[in-house]
Amino acid sequence: MTTKLSIPTLRAVAAGAMLVALSGCATISKDGGLDAVSSLTAERTGQDVRLPKTNADGAAIQDELNQLLKQPLSADSAVRIALLNNRGLRASLAELGVAEADLVQAGRMANPGFSFSRMSGGGETEIERSVMFDLVGLVTIPIRRDIESRRFESAKLVAATEAVRLAADTRKAYFNAVAAVQSAHYAAQVREAAGASAELAQRMAKVGNLSALDQAREQAFSSEASTQLARARHSATAAREQLARLMGVWGENTAFQLPDKLPELPAVPREAGNIESLAMQQRLDVRLAKLGTESTARALGLTKATGVINVLDAGYVNSSKSGAPRENGYEIELALPIFDWGGARVAKAEALYMQSVHRTADTAINARSQVREAYSAYRTTYDVARQHRDELVPLRKKISEESLLRYNGMLMSVFELLADARAQIAGVNAAIDAQREFWIAETDLQAAISGSGGSSISMASTAAPAEGAAEH
Repeated sequence: MTTKLSIPTLRAVAAGAMLVALSGCATISKDGGLDAVSSLTAERTGQDVRLPKTNADGAAIQDELNQLLKQPLSADSAVRIALLNNRGLRASLAELGVAEADLVQAGRMANPGFSFSRMSGGGETEIERSVMFDLVGLVTIPIRRDIESRRFESAKLVAATEAVRLAADTRKAYFNAVAAVQSAHYAAQVREAAGASAELAQRMAKVGNLSALDQAREQAFSSEASTQLARARHSATAAREQLARLMGVWGENTAFQLPDKLPELPAVPREAGNIESLAMQQRLDVRLAKLGTESTARALGLTKATGVINVLDAGYVNSSKSGAPRENGYEIELALPIFDWGGARVAKAEALYMQSVHRTADTAINARSQVREAYSAYRTTYDVARQHRDELVPLRKKISEESLLRYNGMLMSVFELLADARAQIAGVNAAIDAQREFWIAETDLQAAISGSGGSSISMASTAAPAEGAAEH
């Protein structure tokens, strides 16, 4: 037996189609939330982020990368390359599309369900057709959209946090790489001085002007200097590779040029000012925690709204039997709250909300502490680096010059002269370390104020090694 849909049936189907069309108005945005992430990142790092979606986008980014890699790198250009080229960051930015898809899906009504049954027997045939719609899903669309909207905002903050963290890590890797190159150069000078000392000691020992003990000491120092040079060169290679990984370069692009020395210290250090207030306004982890608390509060409201009526479907039913007129009507399906009134779910949501509130407060307290610690490291490393630059290095240089005068006047031995030269080079290395620590501390301070980081500087001694090993 064949049947045809009646006018009421067509009206019901049309009404359902209209609801689906209305609920499907939300669409994926053109930028996918990337513009907001780029703006947040630019405010904190001075560099925007881009995610190539077409071949033209990829070609434009590659052209910019090629131009940056042709010139000696600065800290800013290294950060720029990382934000454009780091594949891990691109993967994080792709999560924005997932979050936005969930937001669009939350604004759409679930597809209606259609059922058809046919029963025959005793010369009769019964056909039943029904179309069911999720009314609760329709009513709660605004609430679900609001929740997913907040989750989308959270995804933007998470992506921006990853970008800011990558920028900070790249800046620190850059300063480590440049400092390692400087240290390797000075280690080569130490090795050269030690080699000259060992050669002179060998010549003097041959003519009987130097004891075997003194000659062994000079040869041991020369061997140790060679070992330190090898380690310094490896450290320079490792630091360079760390920078290359963060910038996402490989192949011929790893032949980027680094400057010969670190940037000079600023004339005056930054004052503390209102860094705690700035951190509360700009910290991305604080903003993310606040947004999470708001989302949890909205989810609590949704749980209360659907705590009792958790399934409610309504639809059109059409039934016909052979030899009988068609029967029309409707059907409502309601889950009765006999065993579960939703109290446990509401209590759980309230506990989750209070948990979120306390975590937000904890995040803010930690952020304030981190920014204070970061400023202490910043100011301390600045003072230490300035002392090395203005006092210790000039004093070492003066000692070396006075030693040279005494040597020319035959008032000291050549070994004492070489020992002073080695001490001067060690002092310069200590100054390089102090300068490197300042720039890393400055990066950490910026991250503590604007991003989600804190101080990573441990105030280890950067004093020159003792000279006892060089004394005879």
